[in-house]
Amino acid sequence: MTLPTPLPRHRRLLCLLVVGGCFASLSACSPGTNSDNPVAAALAQNEKRIDDLDITEKQKQDAEFMVNAAADGILNQQLATVALQRAATPSVRNLAQTLLNQYIKMTGELKTLAGRKGITLPEALGSERKEQYDNISALTGTAFDKKYSAAIVDGQKKAVDSYEDLSEDAYDGDIRGFAAKYLPMLQQQVTQAQQVQDEVEKLP
Repeated sequence: MTLPTPLPRHRRLLCLLVVGGCFASLSACSPGTNSDNPVAAALAQNEKRIDDLDITEKQKQDAEFMVNAAADGILNQQLATVALQRAATPSVRNLAQTLLNQYIKMTGELKTLAGRKGITLPEALGSERKEQYDNISALTGTAFDKKYSAAIVDGQKKAVDSYEDLSEDAYDGDIRGFAAKYLPMLQQQVTQAQQVQDEVEKLP
């Protein structure tokens, strides 16, 4: 009987890392755990596929952008839903409604694009975003308004930086086009959120 040829050392290490990451993701996905499974698992799955195909670093960057964009979309939709119920200030509710409508549309297009590119997206919040959601959604009244508007300003500024980078540097032309298409929308969200934050910060 012919024994299989041993894998080179670097390939054995890669396999161990991939298998270990898969087991970690599976374990983390079991009910009752609090780790950042959805986002981490999506990143790990995309990295494995990309490594198997010997894809470039820029393509890894594309996949990571898509995963984070999806996770941010989930967070924004969930926070907007809470804001529509709990916000004390009309301008905060208007901001939340705008974000909800825009992210529903953007997330739908993001999912379609990811499906065409074979990129796995998270379906729920990871631990970092879940913690942010819990901290904000636990508040009520003007305390909620202040925390929510500040979080939106900060989050959308980071999103603008990311979309701006990918609109120029994405390896994939369709992903580059997606980032360029939604960059102006995100910039408008920052402006609106900043105005709302300035208003609610004056409230008791």
